[in-house]
Order: sequence, then structure tokens, then C-alpha cells
Amino acid sequence: MITKMTGLLTRVLDDEVRLQIGAFEYQVMVSEAVRRQIQLRVGQEVAFHIMEYLEGNSVGSRFVPRRIGFITEAELEFFELFCTVEKIGVKKALKAMAFPIKTIADAISRQDSKWLSSLPGVGPTTAEQIVTTLKRKVTKFAMINSPTPAAETAAPDAVVEKKGKGSKKASEAEPPATEPLVTAADGQLIEDIYLALMGLGLNPIEARAKLDDLLMSGKPFRSLQDAFAIIFTPQKG
Repeated sequence: MITKMTGLLTRVLDDEVRLQIGAFEYQVMVSEAVRRQIQLRVGQEVAFHIMEYLEGNSVGSRFVPRRIGFITEAELEFFELFCTVEKIGVKKALKAMAFPIKTIADAISRQDSKWLSSLPGVGPTTAEQIVTTLKRKVTKFAMINSPTPAAETAAPDAVVEKKGKGSKKASEAEPPATEPLVTAADGQLIEDIYLALMGLGLNPIEARAKLDDLLMSGKPFRSLQDAFAIIFTPQKG
């Protein structure tokens, strides 16, 4: 049983990624939420917490081994818990996880069946079943703190040494000459943009398409306002 895989991320597709480990390239199935976390990390080393299962049907004799990957152990644990709901199999659970586990767990804790029914592949009846089965089991997931991007972990009052000038607070340091493009460290901003697009009434597929267009445009953005200005400005030519 494989529990963790670390390798070079070579491709990010709609519902799977390709991970290069030595001479082998592996297919790893991912949720939409995980896809958004890693789509800017192609060419970098990525570690996945893995769940394995056999995909097939009850009447066939051919089963295909599959691997599902998550960035954190908590995501994998929540996914396994989600799969315990009656009539929710592995594929349906993976499709439904289009939001961070904290967001989904919070909705379950609030018994918000209406919101849960908006998840991909989840209707009103299934949403009610999710609440009934998991409402007393998801508290710890609803209380998970959002991870802080590595680039932002420095304390705001961190001291920056300047040759011949003594010291200066980071907040007073001169800004870089050029504004960098959004990077993998801005995963929370990307998540906020996706959720904001959904809040405007776009379905998950439409929101993902807008987000992909934004990331492929090559234009810099450092805030939700910047991103929306790019997304909703008509392209010339």
C-alpha cells in the first residue's frame, strides 16, 4: 500500500495530475480543490498523501488500480470520512470536493443542506444524507486553520539589514523594482478568486475556466480586485 508519493509535477489535467518519480510517470487523481492548489507548481517537486482503490464494476472482471492524492493528511482523512456516506463512492466523493475541506465541513456542521446540494454531483437527497451521517464527525475539520503561504510567514516587524544604514522594518523596506506574477505561494488568493467567481453565480466549470484563463494570461495580479479587472476586461483583437 502506497501512502505517500513525492515527485516532479509534470502535468495538471482536469481531474488528474502526472507525477514523475525516477524513470516512471504516475497518474494521480485529484479533486478540484487540490487541482487549484497545485496548478501553478508544474515543474516543481510535490508530495501527495495517497489513497489507492480499484476501479471497476460489479459485473466486469477488469479492475483498474487508481491513486488519489491530497496535499495534507487532513484532506485525505476527510475524504475517507466523506466516502462513508451511503451511496457516495470514491469517484462521486472526489468530484464533490470542489472546495477546501474546511468550507465543506463547516457547511455540514451548520447542517446547510442547501449549500451542500450545490456541490458537483450532490443533489438535495444526498446533501441531507451527508448532514445526517457526518454532522457530529466533522468538527475538527471545520476548525482547521487555513495554511499560511511560505512567502508570507515572516513576522510583519521582521528586521531587514541594510548595509551602512543600520536596520529597517520589513514594512519600511523599499518595494521590489518590478511586481512579480502570482506564484504558487499565493494559493489562498487563487482560492479566494475561485470562491468569489462562484459567489457571482458561475457554476464550478465556468469559474474554473475563468480562473484558468486568468492564470494563462500572464498578467500580474496581487489582489481580488486586480484579478477581476483582468477577467472582466474585454480582450482586444
